Amino acid sequence: MERDYAKVALRYAKWATRKRNSLVCKWVRLAAQRHLDDLARAKSDPKWGYHYDLGKAHQVCGFVELLPHVEGEWGSATIQLEDWQVFILSCVFGWRRDSDGHRRFNTAYIELARKNGKSALSSAVALYCLCREGEVGPQVKTAATTGDQARIVFDVARKMVSATPELREGYGIEVLANSIPCAASGGNIKPINAKASTQDGLNPHLTIIDELHAHKDRDLFDVLKSARGARKNPLSWYITTAGYNVEGVCYEQRTMVTKILEGSIEGIDHYFGIIFTLDEGDSEFAVSSWKKANPNWGVSVNVEEFKGYADEAKVSADSQGEFITKRCNVWQSARDGWVNMEMWKKCDGPVDLVALESVPCWMGIDLASTLDMSSVFMVWPVDGRLKVWGRFYLPEDQVKPRTERGNVPYQRWVNEGHIKTIGGDRQDYSIIQSDVEGWLSRFNVREVAYDDWNATDLTNRLAANGAPLVEFRQGAKSYNAPMKALARHYMSGTLDHGGDPVLTWNASNVVIHADDNGNIKPSKKRSADKIDGFCCVAMALGLSMTHEDAGPSVYETRGVRVV
Repeated sequence: MERDYAKVALRYAKWATRKRNSLVCKWVRLAAQRHLDDLARAKSDPKWGYHYDLGKAHQVCGFVELLPHVEGEWGSATIQLEDWQVFILSCVFGWRRDSDGHRRFNTAYIELARKNGKSALSSAVALYCLCREGEVGPQVKTAATTGDQARIVFDVARKMVSATPELREGYGIEVLANSIPCAASGGNIKPINAKASTQDGLNPHLTIIDELHAHKDRDLFDVLKSARGARKNPLSWYITTAGYNVEGVCYEQRTMVTKILEGSIEGIDHYFGIIFTLDEGDSEFAVSSWKKANPNWGVSVNVEEFKGYADEAKVSADSQGEFITKRCNVWQSARDGWVNMEMWKKCDGPVDLVALESVPCWMGIDLASTLDMSSVFMVWPVDGRLKVWGRFYLPEDQVKPRTERGNVPYQRWVNEGHIKTIGGDRQDYSIIQSDVEGWLSRFNVREVAYDDWNATDLTNRLAANGAPLVEFRQGAKSYNAPMKALARHYMSGTLDHGGDPVLTWNASNVVIHADDNGNIKPSKKRSADKIDGFCCVAMALGLSMTHEDAGPSVYETRGVRVV
């Protein structure tokens, strides 16, 4: 008797979001909550554009459970999906677009520890997409940096087909050395590695990249992603354990998933992600921690064998690193964001610019290169609260390519007015100058902080027109006090940023650098992406803190000072 897979997925989501559930990490909990929130939104918002198709969720899970186990020792001849696997498959294949009925998710990122059945699950997905998605001539690629790695998922799929006569006969599938052709769909499954990825004719319906963390560059990733453009219903399936290269494409994708799940980036409805790992502060040698990173604990993950790895890790530095990364799924040298995004997002109180016109404020300017994003922000300390408002600037020709990367919704932010486009392929600093001088006339701006790098021309023009400029040195000594004050404001709920999504994204990217004395500053080099707006806020706040004793303003004294 077939199970009600959608019901299983719902049960798992509700279980994972229980407040006292110590068996799932933050990211699994957020992925489950996303599914629950989306179910509610699909019912209440008919204009959203997506719906959950119970039949599709049932179809994919039912198909997979007809496939045989081909590796390891199991208690059943065919695959019996665990609840977490049902949840993933039901989400990826059950959510659909209202417009054409195709999958909502065209990208899935799944990260979990070793020995949790990644290859079997991926091979089953490959066969499902080959046979049952209704795609004409589906190309399914199992990809990796090396030929041997690319064949892991492919060879498991071959074994599944070889062991299932009904599958071969029902869909006209053959088992060849380097291909699994399907007569019913006109497609095939083939392994592909980095060297072969530049061949012409790539048009994948499904791309499975196994162990994405092992990719030293993004060449294969980019080639396969761009090659799927001709498909109406493509899927990129990235499944991996944690790794060591936090500068690589895998950690980039992981970071994007965490931002989607946290809500730091909104509107990326096409990307599914789930990460099974330890929470901050968890012990790497606690059984409860192990279960978080290993959802197949006691199923494909042998408990006694796992404990043996842990015992070795306790006495061997070499074994410990491998154990933490591969068995606990914790990235080594991973860069954790400095801002608590849950607390930050709660500080979305309104910023009434009309009411603030006469209130003393301070401004920060961060100018990028002519090809990048610049920002200007003001802060108003008012009755123990901090009001923040500003604007971002980006060359118009940069919006489309940045949006098409799929990582950050620049176009939506432009449409909503959070980013102002200027020029064509270069920044036009005269427009920023005009805005700044307009705000200096409208608001009671006491001082303007600027970073001397890349700002000479504009700041010279602003200074010539009487702007109260203060050079803000980019060291930990200057940033330390305002960074900690900003943290106190958002942690205590006394910050109001108006829900600015670009500033929120900036905040989620912030990684700090500390000097030998414990002074901190935001690190543009180590941060995952843009933090310029956040730096503007910190610089402006730093100036305001130097005037807490109400000294004379630069309007009264003229000249430029340095902090």
